[in-house]
Amino acid sequence: MDTRATDSTWEVLSSLVQANDTAGVRALLDTLEPFDVARAVSRLTLEDRTRLLEALEPAEAADLVAELSDAQAARLIEGLSVAKAAAILDEIPSDDQADLLGLMPNPEAILEEMSPLEASDARRLLDYRPDTAGGLMITEYLAFRGTQTVGEIVADLERNRGSYADYSVQYLYVVDDAAKLEGVLRMRDLVFSSPDAALSSVMIRNPISLNASAPLDDVRQFFERRNYLGVPVVEADGRLVGVVRPLAVAEETGRKTTRQFLRVSGIVGGEEFRTMPMFVRSGRRLSWLSINIVLNIVAASVIALYTDTLAAAIALAVFLPMISDMSGCSGNQAVAVSLRELTLGLVRPREVLRVIGKEAGVGAINGVVLGALLAGVAMIWKGNAYLGLIVGVSLAANTLLAVCLGGSLPLILKRVRLDPALVSGPLLTTVTDMCGFFLVLSLASLMLTRL
Repeated sequence: MDTRATDSTWEVLSSLVQANDTAGVRALLDTLEPFDVARAVSRLTLEDRTRLLEALEPAEAADLVAELSDAQAARLIEGLSVAKAAAILDEIPSDDQADLLGLMPNPEAILEEMSPLEASDARRLLDYRPDTAGGLMITEYLAFRGTQTVGEIVADLERNRGSYADYSVQYLYVVDDAAKLEGVLRMRDLVFSSPDAALSSVMIRNPISLNASAPLDDVRQFFERRNYLGVPVVEADGRLVGVVRPLAVAEETGRKTTRQFLRVSGIVGGEEFRTMPMFVRSGRRLSWLSINIVLNIVAASVIALYTDTLAAAIALAVFLPMISDMSGCSGNQAVAVSLRELTLGLVRPREVLRVIGKEAGVGAINGVVLGALLAGVAMIWKGNAYLGLIVGVSLAANTLLAVCLGGSLPLILKRVRLDPALVSGPLLTTVTDMCGFFLVLSLASLMLTRL
């Protein structure tokens, strides 16, 4: 499909929706790539998007919703009639159901209309944090008793092939009467075992499993070490409650990275799309920009204390932003390394002193090199060795401070249960600005007669 055709797809889709041409809508959607579907649907008016989903069969609407981001899909489903929303969610895998319902302010009305089994699974998943094994798992799995025979299981699979078709069946699970996990049966073991053999005799005993409360980082590291197609999830008492697949882990890791990027960029409250209401988008941005005003006032107040010094040596004004910016860049490098090591589990929040020790050496070397370069520039420009000394020492000291602070802040914030990706950057910027301004202007005050 050429670019012009792609750009006009949403207009064609809008015309078909407004004409109630459901057959035409289906034919058009069948020709589009997933990203073209997402773009076309996102550019429809809210009314047309609602009419589109109302016109499609629940299974078709579920397939369309799967091409959208969770935030877009949740807003779209929210605008439907309760009955239609429930019918669509009934067709969506359990882990995705929970993700979408978790983004809605009042999901209970929809849950009441969903099929009892689907609603029960969704409620159970909503009790888990989305970034844990319990929140990532699917509840569509096959579990049998160890006393059942291979032949009985094969017959069951044959009888229920229609209802099991949507299951991601890579393993069968063996549980006791209390639903506690006893073993795992690979499909190949089922196929090649005697029909009369009991599952308990051919299963893999004491299988590896994950606790439902295991955090995302632990689950991701599990799949990095093992090439499994899925891993059972159990409660603390050993009851089997679901299965986590590596795809779900990869998707949640991607969402987490996106959330961190948005927060660092100053967009809070979740994903933002230009199809959202203008005041919603404005509010999300202003909530962070307003805080930044306060932080900048705090940093600027240091300059206000030294206005006389700055007026007497106006050349210092040229170097203030350079010192704060270069120190901030050094500090942000340390922040990035700490965030990455926290994500990979290479460093723990309590290892603050170790991280400071590692960063101090790098900060001292980089500070001396950068300070010497800036001092040389200042001396050549103004021919004043004292000016060079002031800016050079200030940059060296502030760089050392910035990397030590940048390396330790994410660990400290993680330990006090604050989001290090969101808070580290602004705090670091404010502190390095204040300290940089203070170092330059206080040293300049001491040597004012020589400038």
